[in-house]
Amino acid sequence: MGTEIERKFLLSGDGWRAAADEGTDIRQFYLAIREGLTVRARIKGEAKALLTIKSGVGMTRGEYEYEIPLADARELEAVRVGSLIAKRRFRVPLGALVVEVDCFSGDLAPLVLAEIELPAEDHAVDLPDWLGEEVTEDGRYTNAALAMAGRPPPR
Repeated sequence: MGTEIERKFLLSGDGWRAAADEGTDIRQFYLAIREGLTVRARIKGEAKALLTIKSGVGMTRGEYEYEIPLADARELEAVRVGSLIAKRRFRVPLGALVVEVDCFSGDLAPLVLAEIELPAEDHAVDLPDWLGEEVTEDGRYTNAALAMAGRPPPR
């Protein structure tokens, strides 16, 4: 089974920008959402599309990801559930790890979230000061919830 261990944060500043890459535009949408299971398609830039199945809730989830033809992803968008999510993802080095900072656009703007994938749940991380409140266990900040319910009110 593929596994993803991930922590998610709101941001408390823009200190991440100095070390970030140029970013990648992402359009993603969901084909199925239910408790403990999501199926999504993601278009990265104009060259790559992925189909992802995630199971479970919380920090550790099952994850299966497959590259699919870009044309297929564009066709699948017509049968999506919820809203389309548009964002620009920046990668920021953090020692041996990478923080992915998502700057959402459209109805989700000005929301900015950061995610860190970990090799184990108990992996120690020295968090930079620009990471704010952790929202890993707050289901309102999953991309699936954002697609269905929109941006949560400011904290």
